[in-house]
Amino acid sequence: MRAIRIREPGGPDVLELVERDDPVAGAGAVVVRVRCAGINRADLLQRLGRYPAPRDVPADIPGLEFAGEIETVGAGVSGWSAGDRVMGILGGGGYAERTAVPAGQLLAVPPGLGWLEAGAIPEVFLTAADALVERGGLRPGERVVVHTAGGGVGTAALQLARAIGAASIIGTASGGKIEKIREAGLPLDLGVDRHAGSFADEVARHTRGAGADVIVDTVGAPYWEANMASLATLGRLVIVGVLGGMRVQADLRQLMGKRATVVGTVLRARSKAEKAQLTEMFATRFLPGFTAPDEDSSRLRPVIDRAFPLTEAAEAHRYVESNRSFGKVLLDIDAGFSGRGCATGLGSQD
Repeated sequence: MRAIRIREPGGPDVLELVERDDPVAGAGAVVVRVRCAGINRADLLQRLGRYPAPRDVPADIPGLEFAGEIETVGAGVSGWSAGDRVMGILGGGGYAERTAVPAGQLLAVPPGLGWLEAGAIPEVFLTAADALVERGGLRPGERVVVHTAGGGVGTAALQLARAIGAASIIGTASGGKIEKIREAGLPLDLGVDRHAGSFADEVARHTRGAGADVIVDTVGAPYWEANMASLATLGRLVIVGVLGGMRVQADLRQLMGKRATVVGTVLRARSKAEKAQLTEMFATRFLPGFTAPDEDSSRLRPVIDRAFPLTEAAEAHRYVESNRSFGKVLLDIDAGFSGRGCATGLGSQD
């Protein structure tokens, strides 16, 4: 099979197309013919040598999510068959024509969705669902802040917050991306330009001083003080990324006074059992939302910026690093080889 490997730690040019042996479907797993793979910030960190892959996945082939069809089924797997259209999360190995996946991490591709749409769902929507439901405990009628709301996790979290029944949805992003969020029809009661100063004042005005019950933060250290100021009494700050930095100086009296909770979360390092549990929760609670009628205001949908051929993985990484993307950036595994890539018939992804 063809795959993209990280030759050595470094810039995008260390990504190279290679031939590898096909994976084998071990007990409890399946082999999937990958049609589309998502690109995530974790892939960029792995390429730089800052985020090693777990032991049970290829060490030098990045890729944390996929969409494709099952080719072979390993011993002990039930409920799945060859030919099933599936998507899901991985510990690594997604930038390839085939990948082995634990059966518990499989989701059925909703009817009517193409490969690109399916490939844009697993990592960001499962991350957002974990942050809002499992870690943040968001309940109907509560207020939520979503940072980097124009990114993959952000656009997913905005939609899931609406599906849960949040009373107020606040997002921070650059001004241009806030405009795109509104143009895309995503739920956003207040958009705060991250370049306009502290968002805490805007949150306070919008909530009349009550603050946010849940904050989903992908930025980390630079937002710590404003996050603390923005939390409501009994509020929950969920840290899912540290794009801006990892170390903070904390005034613990703020946490004590608000009786607040700060929790961090990652998906990649979790056990197969934990990933299966999250996948099952998402399948039961949110997956049906992707097949709701288009006119249904609660319908869920992936937001796609663009797709690159597998052969242009390095260029795709450069594009993600530029911070110009709105929503998901993907690798179309077949594009450039067969002339029948996943984007065929779906229109421009620009």
